[in-house]
Formats: sequence, C-alpha cells, structure tokens
Amino acid sequence: MISMTGYAYEEVSTEKNVVSVEIKSVNSRFLDLSINMTSYLNPIESYFRAKISEKVCRGKVDVYIRVKELCSDAAVTVDTELAKTYMKAYREIATAVGLAAVNPAATLYALVNQEGVLNSNRTYDAEKYKLLIEPVFDKAFERFLNDKAREGENMRADLMEKLSKLEECADFFKEWQPKMEACFKEQITARFNELLGENADQNRIMTETAAMLVKYTINEEIVRLHSHISAMKDEIMNNPVPGKRLDFICQEMNREINTIGSKNQFAEVSAVVINAKDALENIREQSKNVE
Repeated sequence: MISMTGYAYEEVSTEKNVVSVEIKSVNSRFLDLSINMTSYLNPIESYFRAKISEKVCRGKVDVYIRVKELCSDAAVTVDTELAKTYMKAYREIATAVGLAAVNPAATLYALVNQEGVLNSNRTYDAEKYKLLIEPVFDKAFERFLNDKAREGENMRADLMEKLSKLEECADFFKEWQPKMEACFKEQITARFNELLGENADQNRIMTETAAMLVKYTINEEIVRLHSHISAMKDEIMNNPVPGKRLDFICQEMNREINTIGSKNQFAEVSAVVINAKDALENIREQSKNVE
C-alpha cells in the first residue's frame, strides 16, 4: 500500500553548477502532474514526466527542477555601430537642451542598457542537461517513493485496525440476528394470544411471523457486509494501489449498514450500528489518502 502524500529534496553542487530537484505530492482523485523548470529545459520535460508516470498512479504531484550555473559560457557581443548611433543622438539632445557636455559614466551606463547594444548568445544542449539532472532526479524520486511507501505501511496498519472494529460489529449483527427473529415470533405470538387466547391459530402466527421476518430480517445484509470486509482485507494486503477499489467497497459497506439500521428494532443493535458507521467513516477518510 502506498500513500498519495510524499516529499523529497535532493541537491548536488559541482564547480560549474548546482542542480536541485524537489518532489511533493498531495491527494487527488487522478494523477495531476506538474513539472516546473526553466524554459530552456522544456525539451526534456517529457522524459522526466514519463519516469514519474511509470511509478505514480494517483495524486497531485509537483516537481521543481533547478539548475544554477556557476560558470557561464555565454558569448557576449557588442554592436558598436548601434552604440555610435545612440551616442550621436545623446550629443544632439545635449546640444539642443544647452548642456555643455555629456556625462561619460552616465552615458556609458545608458548605452549598455539600450536594446541591441549588448547581445548574449548561448546554445542549450538538452541532452547535456538531461544527463546532468537525471542522477539528482533519480535520488530524489527514490526518496519520494520510499516516503510514500513508509506512510503507506502506517496507513495499512491503521486501516486493518479500523476494519477489525467493523468486523466486530458485523459479528455482533450475525450473533443477534437469530435473537431478533425469535423476539419477533414471541411478540407476534403474545399479541395473538392476548386477542384470541387459546383459540389463536398457530398457522396464522407462523404466517405473520414469516411476513415480519421478510420485512425486518438482516441476514442478507450481514452476509454481504462480511463479504465486503473480506474483499477489503484482500485489497489492503494484496493490491499495491487499492485506493479506488477501497472507495467503491466503502460505498457498498455503507449501503448494507444503513439497511441494517433501518430494519433494526432493538436498542442494542442501534448502538452497534452507530459504532459500525463510525468505523466505516474512519476507513473512508483514510482510504482517500491511498494511491
């Protein structure tokens, strides 16, 4: 069992650069994957997206990939003709407004900040960056998956504990079911005897009892509830990604418990119905965290 929530961070520094990868995830009905990286790394996004999609089925996953260059290999060129054109325009403006001279430092600062005067040319080798990022990503991704698995084991233990409580409730219903049927028969017999005395028709009593049992018996619901509990145990223990199945089984369990509650006529059973609903709600909430 794997949790949908997890976190990992990995950073590696060299003489030329610093590469960092951060991965975190929260609950989501489906896989919602977002990879955040500098635009020049976009050509390799699909590669890392595919690696994550192979191992993660559900959850909102945010990945942050950063590369900080410590040594730049960018080539800077100067358009001197354009700079001369700007300089000529500055002198014309100075003459027009009556300035004696143009401040050299201020002029130089203004020149280099004009568009096109300084040009930085750099090519980005996507394959080189992929090879640089991949080992850092792999370490972070492994830690991320381990974090999800560790939390998943805790969730498995918690779900099994809550499922045991629900199973105790189902066993109680099964134990009480014949008692409930006997009680119905006693109540109907007492009413007939009260009205008819010794003339009470036993066949009529049996017919009325059978009709009452058809309306209020919970045997089918108990059988199905036990079946759902067994199915959930199997999913928890054997399915590595049971999240969607657990949600479906919870819906089926809820239907059976509600039916038992609506048919019930006894205070003792009502109390256990409440306990069963509480245990199921805890299971439902925890299962929302399961991948």
